[in-house]
Amino acid sequence: MKLSPILDQINSPGDLKCLTFRELSSLAGEIRNVIMKVVSNNGGHLASNLGVVELTLALHRVFDSPVDKIIWDVGHQSYSHKIITGRRDRFHTLRKSGGLSGFPKRSESLHDPVETGHSSTSISSALGILIGQQMSGRQGKVVAVIGDGALTGGMAYEALNQAGHLNNDLIIVVNDNNMSIGDNIGAISSYLSRLTATRLYQNFRKRFDRGVEQIPIIGKEISQIIYRLKKGLKALLFRESFFSDLGFDYIGPIDGHNIRLLVNVFRNVKKLDKPTVIHVSTVKGKGYIPAEGDPTLYHGVSPFSIVDGKVETKGLLTFTEAFSGIITRLAEEDEKIVAVTAAMTDGTGLRLFQTLYPGRFFDVGIAEQHAVTFASGLAISGQRPIVAIYSTFMQRAVDQVIHDVALPELPVIFAVDRAGLVGPDGETHQGVFDISIFRSVAGLTILAPANMEEMEIMFRYALALGKPVMIRFPKAACGPELKALSAPLVRGRGVFVQQRRDEVLIITLGGLISEALSASRLLNGLKISADVYNLRFIKPLDVDYLIDLVACYRLVYFCEEGSSSGGVGEYIASLLKQKKLETGFFHLGVPDRFIPQGTRSELLTLCGLDANHIAAAIEQSLASPSLLSIYREREV
Repeated sequence: MKLSPILDQINSPGDLKCLTFRELSSLAGEIRNVIMKVVSNNGGHLASNLGVVELTLALHRVFDSPVDKIIWDVGHQSYSHKIITGRRDRFHTLRKSGGLSGFPKRSESLHDPVETGHSSTSISSALGILIGQQMSGRQGKVVAVIGDGALTGGMAYEALNQAGHLNNDLIIVVNDNNMSIGDNIGAISSYLSRLTATRLYQNFRKRFDRGVEQIPIIGKEISQIIYRLKKGLKALLFRESFFSDLGFDYIGPIDGHNIRLLVNVFRNVKKLDKPTVIHVSTVKGKGYIPAEGDPTLYHGVSPFSIVDGKVETKGLLTFTEAFSGIITRLAEEDEKIVAVTAAMTDGTGLRLFQTLYPGRFFDVGIAEQHAVTFASGLAISGQRPIVAIYSTFMQRAVDQVIHDVALPELPVIFAVDRAGLVGPDGETHQGVFDISIFRSVAGLTILAPANMEEMEIMFRYALALGKPVMIRFPKAACGPELKALSAPLVRGRGVFVQQRRDEVLIITLGGLISEALSASRLLNGLKISADVYNLRFIKPLDVDYLIDLVACYRLVYFCEEGSSSGGVGEYIASLLKQKKLETGFFHLGVPDRFIPQGTRSELLTLCGLDANHIAAAIEQSLASPSLLSIYREREV
């Protein structure tokens, strides 16, 4: 990659310290150009990264990473951080297989102290690191950078509560980039904030408070009066007295694109020995007009044209798009249907629903636990809530699903998007654990559609069932139109999408239907015929029916786009073992390890779940008769 005049001199954060503010400003522009070029080619998080360039430069100008720790909440705004911490030469590999992660990653750099990818965790991590360092006698400041959006997550408040109580010198930078956490009176607020951050003011305040308290007889009473006056003044001038009430010094808001101002404030705060919140105002998408105008569209974006901002489209209908149309049609038929999501209106396909039914749509912010329990309350009141959350984020609400929905058997439907292998977002976002996590929850029905028509059948089934239902679907194009998939659901049973009564059976689940059918065609070219059965139900399974079905075959391969450990295949294997069937049963699932980034196609191949691997595995098994003499489960 051809570097820019100043950027090509930056190999570590220390190189920033000798630059002038004019040079830092120029560097910010160069970094934005690099980010736009790479993201336009690779896809990624654009608007959030363009908004924090100056903030990143100021932090690294003042703090000494990696001795000082800088922790990015979620981490999808860490591109500038990566570029100036020794990874600029590899930045063009961002989100590619074997390339740089789109999130902070400990194995990449000492400058990434925490592996992040989910929201609202930074303050907890930062506080733990700070306390741990102090207990070990190690030096270094700890800074948590958290967006105002991430402050909608309850975990952030749990951490703030403890941090204020412990009164250590934790530094929290609140990046306010549109979802404003409170307006303040401009010039006065800005001036008082800068004043509050100075050591001179802090020392004066300590001496003044001690002096007043030492006045005979009335000292403590005067001190309390002054304290209440200060609180009243702060409440008048700052709507954001919340942090002060928790024990933090609150500074802000300050211009998050003014490097000189940021550097001065950070230098003063670095000298303090108490918990401090710095409220920084930034523009999401800064420097790229399309992203500034529509930061939501350019938040997590596919490859796009820098010239006109047009985003690449695949053309094929995705499961998310299918869900969008289905829930809208269902809502037209039933006014009790409501939609709930956790800060993922566009990602989950609910924008159309929100537009058509604004009074029946609820975006609760980055608060998955609250979303689930809120939905349970809606259900108690007679509504029919459909909760749309990505698989990786459903992990954050396990207790609420069990305790608040499944236990009281409330009719809440979970639309679990991005279930399975999600691609370039990597380990933190692969949706491969939901089956293992939720399959054991009593009373919860779990379904996996293979195409759009089957998805609609499943949602209608879930509404009619009137009990907790989870419908999981991948980040992928919908499967092909097949007559068998339009058949009504029979509880616990699937359907044959290809049946010739052969010796080999491929059992598939949801989004893998195309790979299974392609594998069958490949085997047909080798003169091997294989039936294909779509399981439909993850839970419950009609066990007797399934065992009778499997017993008709010499060889069965089960393929699931979920963790092989604790998945459906493992459960079926145990059933067959108990029945001592002669059928050779092999299980192909996602290996019991964290799966790195790559395209969906690359990851299916990596996990042995693509058509070529499925066909090759079956061919190899048939060529080794000894493998089929007894049951043996095989994990790829």
